[in-house]
Amino acid sequence: MTQSLSNRQAALEQARGLLAQCEKIVCFSGAGLSAESGISTFRDTETDALWSRYDPTKLASPEGFAEDPKLVIDWYDWRRQAIANAEPNAAHIALAGRPDIIQVTQNVDDLLERAGCKAESVFHLHGNITHDRCHARCGYQQKVDLGSPPGLRSCPMCNAPLRPAVVWFGETLPQWAWQQSEQHCRTADCLLVIGTSASVYPAAGLIQLTKTYGGKVLVINTQPSGASALADMELIGPCGEWLPQLLS
Repeated sequence: MTQSLSNRQAALEQARGLLAQCEKIVCFSGAGLSAESGISTFRDTETDALWSRYDPTKLASPEGFAEDPKLVIDWYDWRRQAIANAEPNAAHIALAGRPDIIQVTQNVDDLLERAGCKAESVFHLHGNITHDRCHARCGYQQKVDLGSPPGLRSCPMCNAPLRPAVVWFGETLPQWAWQQSEQHCRTADCLLVIGTSASVYPAAGLIQLTKTYGGKVLVINTQPSGASALADMELIGPCGEWLPQLLS
C-alpha cells in the first residue's frame, strides 16, 4: 500500500511538472467526467428499467425520431431531469478553477458551466441538451428547463417538430464548435484527455491532432482507452480524485 501511494504521488508530481511547462492547456472530456455526478454514459440505460428495453442508437437518430418522435422526446426528458438533479463533481469544479484552460467536451450537459466555467470557453462538440432546436433547421432555438422539460412540441416559426439541440447518429458536428475545437487542439501545448473512450470520431481525432502539431497528451481515465497509445502520461483512476490535486 505504501509503495502504491508513493507511486501515485510520483505520478502526480510528474504530471504537474508536465503542465507547468505548458502555456496553453486544452481539456478534451467525455462521459467519464460527468459519470461521477451520476450521469449515466450514453449506452448505460440499464440503470433504468424502462429505457433498458430500447436501443439507444434508435433513440438518438433522425430515423428513430421520424418513427416515434414522442418516444425519443420522452427519453430525452428523462435524461434532462437526471441532469437537472445532478451536481458538478470535484473534477468539474477543479476545471472551473482554471479559467485559462479551454474546455472541449463531448458531453451535452451543462455541468461545466454550472461549476463555473465561462460559456464562451466551453465547446460542446455533440451539442447541448439544455436547448431545443427546429428539426427542419429553420434556425429557431429555445432554452428549456431541464427540471421540467416541455415534451414534444412544434416549432413556432415553421411548425416542424422541435428536438434537443444535440448531435444524433448520422449528423455532422456543429461547424463553429468543431472549427474552434480544432484550432485550440492544434495550438495546445498540452491536451488533457479526461474520461473518454476516445472511440467516437471525428471528435477523438482531436487527440492525434494535438500530437501531430507537437503538443503533449495527458490522459486521465478509470481504465486504459483508445487514447492510451497517444499519451505522454496516463493517470488511471477517477478524474474527481486526480484533477483537484493536479490543477490546484
